[in-house]
Amino acid sequence: MKIGAKEALEKLKNESSSFLTLFGHGTLSLEIYKPEKVDLQQPHSRDEVYVIVSGTGEFLNDGVRTNFKAGDFLFVPAGKTHRFENFTKDFSTWVLFYGPEGGERS
Repeated sequence: MKIGAKEALEKLKNESSSFLTLFGHGTLSLEIYKPEKVDLQQPHSRDEVYVIVSGTGEFLNDGVRTNFKAGDFLFVPAGKTHRFENFTKDFSTWVLFYGPEGGERS
């Protein structure tokens, strides 16, 4: 199976949401996410990975701020407060949720 970023973003344009679930298998769920101006997401109940598709900005993850760019990998443990800030208009990211509710053990 293959899902390209361009294809995913085209599908997202037809939705009224800033994200779209594109694939699921077992505990794995793949989404494309493209917030407009403000990232309003709340902590999630499962571990989460972001792989930045395009754009730049800042990522706040459990109180730690870091810059990001296309190609970067970001990890967020289940239940941690996080959000994208000061991102460019072209920002989009893959989102992968996996594992059990409450997250995996270290």
